[in-house]
Amino acid sequence: MNQTKPTLYTSLSPALLHLYDLSNSIVVIIDVLRATSTIATALYNGAKSVIPVDSVSRCIEIGKQIQGITAGERDGKIAEGLIYGNSPFEYPKEFVEGKTLVLTTTNGTRLLQMALDKGATEIITGSFPNLTAVCDHLTEMKQNVILGCAAWKDRVNMEDMLFAGAVISTIRSQFSINCDSSRLAETIYKKAQKDLFGFMKKNDASHYHRLMGFGLEKDIRYCLAADGANVLPVYDNGKLVVKQ
Repeated sequence: MNQTKPTLYTSLSPALLHLYDLSNSIVVIIDVLRATSTIATALYNGAKSVIPVDSVSRCIEIGKQIQGITAGERDGKIAEGLIYGNSPFEYPKEFVEGKTLVLTTTNGTRLLQMALDKGATEIITGSFPNLTAVCDHLTEMKQNVILGCAAWKDRVNMEDMLFAGAVISTIRSQFSINCDSSRLAETIYKKAQKDLFGFMKKNDASHYHRLMGFGLEKDIRYCLAADGANVLPVYDNGKLVVKQ
């Protein structure tokens, strides 16, 4: 095996993150439905930054301090006390341009905090809407990579694994991959890639059912489509901003 290539590992759940060495790795936070899709979309539409926080009370507090948009969800619905939720369609250009979004979500913002605590070299967020930007960046940086799936309350979920697989199938030749989680992710993606929405439906993906139950088919379809918001959100000093 060519040891000069950087390594790539996939953590399929935040509960598994402690098994990986983050200290010299770029960590990609993946929360396809819907946090990282919404982050990419808000920044693509001109938001100044997104501040990820892990609690609703902190979200409200920071929002007041900076006159930001306070947003987030708990269990797929707008969190109590917040005005906006976690749908990419809530953040069109005319609403979000030039503003700061303070966002709290069930899984994604928590995972980002964990990656930070474990000393990741760089943290970026990934989802299908910014798939190409993520792949281009990882190829260019030539550093070790951990694809971190936010999952659902520590339980592995299908859509985050599919995104990890999409990244791997695009950049695999540039990395040394000795990781069964990554192989699983790529295998499932290759089965699904012609119709991701159909694959989630056919295989009764839990998050598909949860969001469809709230009438959010449009959100799911958007979050599974490539490059609708192709910017690279990078974590910098408490905020996610577009990497220039």
